[in-house]
Amino acid sequence: MSQALARPRAGAFNLFRARMNVVIVGGGVIGVTSAWFLRQAGHDVTVIDRQSGPALETSFANAGQVSWTFAKPWAAPGVPRNALKWMLQEHAPLVLRPRLDLAMWSWLLRMLANCREPRYLRNLERMLRIARYSHETLVELREQTGIVYDHATRGTLQLFRDEAGVAAAERERPILERLQVPHRVLDAAGCLSVEPGLRFSTVKFAGGVHYPDDETGDCHAYTSELARRAEAQGVVFRTVTAVRTLEAEGDRVRAVHTDGGQITGEVYVLAAGSYTPLLARPLGIRLPVYPVKGYSATVPIENADAAPGSTLTDERYKVAITRLGNRLRAAGTAELAGYDLTLRPARLRALAHVIGELFPRAGDLSRAEYWTGLRPMTPDNLPVIGPTPYRNLYLNTGHGTLGWTMSNGSARLLADIISGKKTAIDLDGLTLARFGRG
Repeated sequence: MSQALARPRAGAFNLFRARMNVVIVGGGVIGVTSAWFLRQAGHDVTVIDRQSGPALETSFANAGQVSWTFAKPWAAPGVPRNALKWMLQEHAPLVLRPRLDLAMWSWLLRMLANCREPRYLRNLERMLRIARYSHETLVELREQTGIVYDHATRGTLQLFRDEAGVAAAERERPILERLQVPHRVLDAAGCLSVEPGLRFSTVKFAGGVHYPDDETGDCHAYTSELARRAEAQGVVFRTVTAVRTLEAEGDRVRAVHTDGGQITGEVYVLAAGSYTPLLARPLGIRLPVYPVKGYSATVPIENADAAPGSTLTDERYKVAITRLGNRLRAAGTAELAGYDLTLRPARLRALAHVIGELFPRAGDLSRAEYWTGLRPMTPDNLPVIGPTPYRNLYLNTGHGTLGWTMSNGSARLLADIISGKKTAIDLDGLTLARFGRG
C-alpha cells in the first residue's frame, strides 16, 4: 500500500469519537489490556485468539518482572562486541541459528545500527517514557479493581559477578540520574541486604544496582483475571479461533477471516505479538518485528529463606530470577530461530545452571516446569502503537522482553488514540511513523 501513514488531524484529539465496535486480534497481555481500556472508554470489543484462553503464548511464563526503571534497550553500545563473546560462551545468553531468513538478517542489521550511543540514549528515553507511564497505569488499575496476581513491590536487583560490571554501572549513573530513574549502586554486602537468599550462592558476585520502584507479578494470572473482569463488562472473547487474513478495501479494513468464519467491526487492532507482521504484510505494511525466542523454568520453592525475595537479573548470563508467591521463575536466552518453539535441552540447562549457582537451596530443580515463547522485538526494542496506513487499523505490538512492563500504558495510549482523546504522554518514537513507511 503506497499511501502515507495515517495521522490524526490537528485538533482531532479533542473530538471524542462515538462508541465503536473494535475487533482485537491477539489475547495475550497486550490484547487483553487493550480490550480492557477500550471497553472502559465505552467501546464494544471483541478479542480473537487461537488459544483456549488468554495469555497462553508469550504472556504465559515470562520472567515476571514489571521493571519500568530497569527498562533498557538490548541494542546498546558494546553489544556487537559482547555478542561474539556470548556465542562462544557456555550457557550463552544469545544464540543465533543461521538460516535463509531475509527478515532475520535485516532485523539484525537494523538492531546493530541502534547500538550506537546516540541512538541508544534516544531509545532509552523513549522506553522509560512508556514504561514509567505503564507502571503508573498498572498501579492505578490495581488500586481500582483489587486485582490479585502474586504481585510484590520490592524492586529489581541487577547483579554483577565481576568488578567490570560494577564499574560500567557507575559510568551509567549520570544518565540514570538525568532521566530521574531511582536506583542505588551496591557492593556485594549491599546485594545481600537486598536479597538475603544469595548468602547460599556457590559463586561470588562483586555488586549490583538496585531499582527499588520495580515490581514483580504473574503475567498469566494478571491477564486471565483482567480478561474475566473485561468479559463481565461486555468484552467478547472468541477463543480457539485462528485468524487467517484481514480483508481490506481501499484505505479501510473490512473484515477478519478466521477458521470459524468472518468477523467484522468498525475498528481493528493487531496485537498478535510476533505473528503481527505475518498478518500485516499482505496489507502492504512492512512491520520490522522479529520473534526472539526465550525460555523459562518454574520451580516450587521449598526453602523460602534461600529463595529470592523479589527479582534479580544475572548480568553474566542475562537470566532473570523472580519470586512469584511460592514459585521461583527463571527466564532468559535470546535465540534467533524464526518461529521455532522447540524446547532445546542446552537452553534449559543454562537456566538450571544459573538457579543452581545463585539459589542452590531454594527448590528442587528436578521438579522444574520448562517453557518457551517468542518475544516480538523491533530493532530499536520499542513497541509500535497506534495508526497504520489504513484508517481503521491500529497496532499494539513489538514490546520485546517488556510486554508485561509496558502493557497497561500501551493499551491506555491505544484506547485514547482510537477514542480521539489526547494521550497522556508524547507518542514520538512509539508509532509506526518512526520507520518511515507503512
